[in-house]
Amino acid sequence: MALKADRHEFDTDISFYMNETGNRGVVVSLSTGGSGAAMDSSVALCTIAAEASGAEPLGVLLNDVVNLDLTRQHLNWHKDEVQIGGKVTILRKGFIVTDQISGTPSAGDVAFLVDAGQIGDSQDGTAVPVGQFLSSKDADGYAKVSINVPMGNTATA
Repeated sequence: MALKADRHEFDTDISFYMNETGNRGVVVSLSTGGSGAAMDSSVALCTIAAEASGAEPLGVLLNDVVNLDLTRQHLNWHKDEVQIGGKVTILRKGFIVTDQISGTPSAGDVAFLVDAGQIGDSQDGTAVPVGQFLSSKDADGYAKVSINVPMGNTATA
C-alpha cells in the first residue's frame, strides 16, 4: 500500500491515460498532451519519470495501474485498480500520507519530485517542487505531504 486513507483530495484531474504500471502515491509527470480539452484523447498521457530533470509533474497518482489478463480475472474495484491504457485520477491539490518518500524529510520541508516518481526533501538542481512535508517519516516510512502542483512548474523553487 502506497497511500493511507488519511487524505484530503481538494483538486483532482481525470484527463490523462497511463500506459505503464504504477503504484498509487507516486508523482506522475506529463508524457504527451492532447489538444483542446483532451478529456478523451488517447495522446494525453502521464508517466512515472525515471529522472526528475526535465519532468513536468502533474500530481500524485491515486490509482494502482496494473497489467492483468482481463479474460481470466477482473480489476479489484476495492483497490481502485486501473488497467494499463486506462484513465487515471491525479491529485493536484490536497494532502496525502504516502510511503513513496526519498530521504529524511522534516515537517515544513519543501517536497520535491525526485527520481522514479518519489517525493523527496532535497533539491539537487533537477528536482521539481510539488508541495510541503507536514510530518517526518514514521516507523513504517510514511509521511504526510501537502500537494500543490502549480501550473507551469519549473525546476527551481
